[in-house]
Amino acid sequence: MNRDPRQVSPHPILREYYQDETQRRRFLTQIFDDTASHYDRIAGLMSLGSGAWYRRFALRRAGLTKGMKVLDVAVGTGAVASAAAGIVRPSGAVTGLDPSAGMLGQARRKLGISLIQGVAERLPFREGAFDFLSMGYAVRHVVDLRHTFGEYFRVLRSGGVLLILDFARPRSRVGLGLGRFYLGRAVPWMARLSSGSKEAQILTHYCWDTLETLVPRETIMAAIASSGFEDAKGRSWFGLLSEYVARKP
Repeated sequence: MNRDPRQVSPHPILREYYQDETQRRRFLTQIFDDTASHYDRIAGLMSLGSGAWYRRFALRRAGLTKGMKVLDVAVGTGAVASAAAGIVRPSGAVTGLDPSAGMLGQARRKLGISLIQGVAERLPFREGAFDFLSMGYAVRHVVDLRHTFGEYFRVLRSGGVLLILDFARPRSRVGLGLGRFYLGRAVPWMARLSSGSKEAQILTHYCWDTLETLVPRETIMAAIASSGFEDAKGRSWFGLLSEYVARKP
């Protein structure tokens, strides 16, 4: 496949899993469908049970308040969307979007929000429809950062806020070794053991592989800025979590 030279991919083609972008999209949809019923358990393993308070903390710190209209991209089983709904309700609303029917099915069982099947690169919403847009632990899965952030810019109103949560590739040799052991080996083993699912093991191993090959924070920041956002800030927490916050002028 010929790649547009203006594209910024978050990581190279990982040929252990797929050979091109078409296969990548098919692989992601299938693996998330297959692991949807196990995903909350997997996420708990990866976050050591700290995910719920951290998500609320990050959303509030980024400026999410009561009454806002929120789009949560890559909603998954609804972890970030649930935290957002708890902040903006009753006068606000949260909409979740995800390409995986399996993930959306799990989210519907837990959340009373609007859920739509779709992809980050082609958002089915009008310009300026939302006050706040979040994306949790999925920026590594988009095809092109600039195009995706351009879509985020389009659907946010003037003054709207973008918040991206994701893992961070450890910068120190020690941190990288610890991350490789825990996320690359221990979590996949625990996911398989606790769920009995080979697909859960593959997903967690794949998540580490995408993290280890993730473009630097500076590249993500530059792609956000080039899409028109202002006041872009990136920070790392505990050496393994990244936050990106920016505002539409």
